Amino acid sequence: MRKIRKFAAAMTVVVVGLATPFLVAAQTPQRSSPKYASRLSDIMGAVQFRHLKLWAAGQKQNWELAAYELDQVTAGLAEAITLYTEIPVTSFSPIEPPLKSIDGAISTKNRPEFIKSFKELTAACNSCHQSIGRGFIFIAVPTTSPFSNQLFSPR
Repeated sequence: MRKIRKFAAAMTVVVVGLATPFLVAAQTPQRSSPKYASRLSDIMGAVQFRHLKLWAAGQKQNWELAAYELDQVTAGLAEAITLYTEIPVTSFSPIEPPLKSIDGAISTKNRPEFIKSFKELTAACNSCHQSIGRGFIFIAVPTTSPFSNQLFSPR
């Protein structure tokens, strides 16, 4: 829940700081040196990777791992908002409610609510991509796990 609050705070700071939102035209960070900042596509690739691991952990009801992966997803989104101020923050608005719902489902170990909320998060990701002209990046609920080197069942 802490990470989601930080995500909400980051969104608020960016909303206040932006007078006019712009579409992502380039992948040059606005708030840090390009020498040290990740490309937006790299940040979002990591978020997609964590999205898949979050799903796998939730499917196996490994709630501790799911909470960790949710924190990683949230941190990646907050990083994108912070570094790439030209992304319209309103594009991220639909993502916050599913993140909170997933957090609640993890806390209560409620698998049906986790599945519902995860699908809502996935739809929100696609809504964001569509709103910034990147609708060709379509995220889906995973059907298989490519991780043969990690067990997702609780230990």
